[in-house]
Amino acid sequence: MRAVTAVFITLLAFGVPATAAAPTNKAASVPKKGEFASSESILRWINGYRAKPEPAKAPAAARAMSELNLFRDLETAGVYVGFLAGVLETNPKKAEELVAKMFPMPPEDQVVIVRAIAYSNLPEWKALMLKFAERMPARQGLIDRFVHDKMPTLKQISLDSGAAPLDMLWGKYFATGSYEPVMRMVSILEWSKDQNNVDRLTVGSMAKLTLATNASRDKELMDMLKTSMKHETKENRAVLQEVIDAAETFEFGRVRKEAMGAIDQLKIKGPASARNVQWWGTAGQTALALGCIVAGAMGHVEIGIPCVVGGAVSGAALKYMTPQ
Repeated sequence: MRAVTAVFITLLAFGVPATAAAPTNKAASVPKKGEFASSESILRWINGYRAKPEPAKAPAAARAMSELNLFRDLETAGVYVGFLAGVLETNPKKAEELVAKMFPMPPEDQVVIVRAIAYSNLPEWKALMLKFAERMPARQGLIDRFVHDKMPTLKQISLDSGAAPLDMLWGKYFATGSYEPVMRMVSILEWSKDQNNVDRLTVGSMAKLTLATNASRDKELMDMLKTSMKHETKENRAVLQEVIDAAETFEFGRVRKEAMGAIDQLKIKGPASARNVQWWGTAGQTALALGCIVAGAMGHVEIGIPCVVGGAVSGAALKYMTPQ
């Protein structure tokens, strides 16, 4: 799995409450000039969306994301892909109209439109995608792969394949407020205890920390986590209880320290199943995907979700996580 460079932008760090009021009149539903002028303003809007959905603004937001180069690297754009997919999923009757208004979109960024449609869970998502195939000739190969089931949908993607799927699930939650993406993240919490697989350890730890942090500020999410206790395996319930406890007591530092300790253990000794000093050089850099933990170690104690990555401090993150 390719290492993920990291700068960590948290939604909650912007001080935008999830219950922020939405416009109360029809005219206000039209995006104002400059409303999506920066990645920060877009993330503020995404963070408050599930409380007051404004799907009519999604196309303008998508175009702004493109103009701000937020789609440049799909491994760092998961939250935006998942969010747009969630908007389409919750607005099936308006889905075609919403997609149409996302154009014009540069050919290289049309990948996001294709994936948002494929990940939307709409019953007729393939037909919807084909309606826009002529407007995306450069993406015909990708469209064909999805239509002919040669590319996985979000439901089919393995969560240990990198950080992007986890961010996509958070994007879906921001757009829908639904239990499904949360349930998938909860289902992998026991990976945070994995002593053999760095990919699972990394993603499981990301899920654990981001769930705890958000649940501390989101009562509906906390209720979902408590409901999940009834349905999880014994091993997963134990970790889920740690998440709930951390959320209720705001003890996120402990969660970060535990995850960093697990990463350090693997970094020094290698997998428990095959102690190999060369292991870190080939697989260990996937720990860079553990953005929340890196951010915590670098002093960003205000961690929210998701770990939206970019490039401003990637060098610092790489230096921190790579053995000297």
